[in-house]
Amino acid sequence: MTPKCAHILSGIAIFCLFTCHHKTQQNEERTYDFPELVAHGEITAATLNSSVSYFRYKGQPMGYEYELIADFARTHGLHLNIKIAENISQLIEILQNGGADVVAYPVKIDNLAKEDVLFCGHEQQSSLVIVQHASHGDTLLTDVTQLIGKAIYVKPDTRYHERLENLNRELGGGIRIMDIAEDTVTTEDLIGMVSRREIPYTVCEDNIARLNQTYYRNINIGLEISFKQRSSWVVRKSAPLLAEAINKWASDNAGEKTYKTASKRYFELSKYPVDLKPQIIDGQISPYDHFFKQYAPLLGWDWQLLASVSWQESHFDPSAMAWSGARGLMGIMPETAAHLGFELPEMDEPEKNIQAGVECLRRFGRRFVNVPDSLERIKLTLASYNAGLGHILDAQQLAEKYGRDPDVWSGSVNEFVRLKSEPKYYADSICKYGYLRGAETYNYVTEVFERYEYYKQETARTVAGKVRP
Repeated sequence: MTPKCAHILSGIAIFCLFTCHHKTQQNEERTYDFPELVAHGEITAATLNSSVSYFRYKGQPMGYEYELIADFARTHGLHLNIKIAENISQLIEILQNGGADVVAYPVKIDNLAKEDVLFCGHEQQSSLVIVQHASHGDTLLTDVTQLIGKAIYVKPDTRYHERLENLNRELGGGIRIMDIAEDTVTTEDLIGMVSRREIPYTVCEDNIARLNQTYYRNINIGLEISFKQRSSWVVRKSAPLLAEAINKWASDNAGEKTYKTASKRYFELSKYPVDLKPQIIDGQISPYDHFFKQYAPLLGWDWQLLASVSWQESHFDPSAMAWSGARGLMGIMPETAAHLGFELPEMDEPEKNIQAGVECLRRFGRRFVNVPDSLERIKLTLASYNAGLGHILDAQQLAEKYGRDPDVWSGSVNEFVRLKSEPKYYADSICKYGYLRGAETYNYVTEVFERYEYYKQETARTVAGKVRP
């Protein structure tokens, strides 16, 4: 099938979806338009869990689409409710049933679909791209014909696999489509495998590729293998004033600023770790060791472990600011600081920031008080500190469901934390907190403990301020 034919059939399918929902749910549809929403003081947006639309991290809602709709709601003094759907079809169903006022997720713009909904907001253009390694000396693929003879790794029964099969037919064959059938390998795992040269190529949407390029400096995403598709948010046909308000917000200075800020945060700002090795001089790990020694006993931890968390969060920089908004020595989110009773300016003070971090860790640790092994309690607590407690509770539930020990981190809960970037797992009915870029948390705990062991070894060489020979 040619891309043009596929495009037409896709449009027909979407049109059928829209008109079917319109006819069967017409009587149940809410008639709220923008004035009614303003009068009620709230708006409900339907979206999907994903790394680029909506997720919860460190207990806070985040995501590119979320930040945009949150700004629209804030601009108009509306309380924002979020409803999560399992797929685009369900998004439209929720909208047409009156369960949401807007779909804050890019829906493909199609002339047939325009008969049933109103497209509004920032228009996006997206395509599927090849992800390839891009270090010095690599020869990059720049044309689809160069894919002939190349091995491209994808998961079966996905849009990526379907597009590769169509492209292979268009080229007369020769592309080696390598199926990764394991359901424990995620799309983001495949991108990481390209970065580490474990596989040569994979495929994903360009927005996912752009986001992951902020984590991996050595991948190239420039080769498109599909036509660009236009997409935007949608509202019901009966809400033209809401569409008008969204369009006005998207085009004014405030909306444009939010759009550019969100784009930079998710698709441009580097998130890969700085490759630095902590220096220990005469047994001193940091200028803040006295604070770590003072407050670590409140957790029952070695002070070197608390220091390792601080290095992981900030490299001992009290002015550090992460892409997520976490700040200071212990990477404290502003909302977390407020919840713990601290003022935001205090998070720039090393001692206050450490106090907040310790109190946060202490509260998380209480949730695992019944875990029999103290080391496992610490690992589960650290994972919660990185990702947010809800995601770890989800992973424990998944571990139990799949016959693993929910009280053991390594080889059990950590595997399901990593798998929470895969719909099969984060959309499971037992999960309450949705998508997580779980590989980060998986690695976080490992790296904190490896550095902790290094710190203990090096500081043990110092006795009474003198370095042992």
